[in-house]
Amino acid sequence: MDVTRHEPGSFSWAELGTSDAEAAKRFYTGLFGWTFVDSPAGPGMIYTMLKKRGKSVGALYKMGPEPKGAPPHWTTYVTVASADESARKAKGLGARVLAEPFDVMDVGRMATIQDPQGAVLCVWQPRKNIGAEVLNEPNAMCWCELDTNDTKGAVPFYTGLFGWGTKGGGEYTEWQRNGVSIGGLMKIPKEWGPVPPSWLIYFEVEDCNRTAARAKELGGGTVVDPTDVGEVGRWAVVRDPQGAVFAVIQPKKR
Repeated sequence: MDVTRHEPGSFSWAELGTSDAEAAKRFYTGLFGWTFVDSPAGPGMIYTMLKKRGKSVGALYKMGPEPKGAPPHWTTYVTVASADESARKAKGLGARVLAEPFDVMDVGRMATIQDPQGAVLCVWQPRKNIGAEVLNEPNAMCWCELDTNDTKGAVPFYTGLFGWGTKGGGEYTEWQRNGVSIGGLMKIPKEWGPVPPSWLIYFEVEDCNRTAARAKELGGGTVVDPTDVGEVGRWAVVRDPQGAVFAVIQPKKR
């Protein structure tokens, strides 16, 4: 689905920080059929826009030396009316602001927030760049899920920060914006091992089995093999060759 605007409180961007940008381009263009456009983004830095049908679906960049020890990872962005106000509100709710609000040239203003449980995401106040121009179709972002050790603590933080509602509970809670489910919340299963709290980005695919197999052919692997999830569809958790983790889901046809 083509998008021309993201309302405040909406997931709007997927960004990969990686140890090897050239290898990551090969993997993701081979997996999802994306194209890319490189742009200078400061001394010695290239920011790569990932495209589908010529429209932006996300981006990647080679990580620098800071923060030390940070592994390759995908980061989700939430659109807000004011990055400054959102950062202040997040602090009041117990979060750390890892990057105080700053201008990204003339395209937007952003901040990086670590929630009280340790998961990191960014807030985005758009100017010239709205974020993703394609969502909720094959080979585009379709869902974002918070995996954490403290789901009860996460709910008041995110409902307070973004005005989200919740649906369900127990093993899985859905985040809702204006009554529409936009993401999920679950407790990290013990079988995952010592996984830190984090946001998991989902990309829709036409064939989960085929995508997982292709990821392995391209040098990646699976953290969770393709599995049916009730009436939702079939999903897998994939690790790219540099170690960044994301999910793919094949929605069940109705």
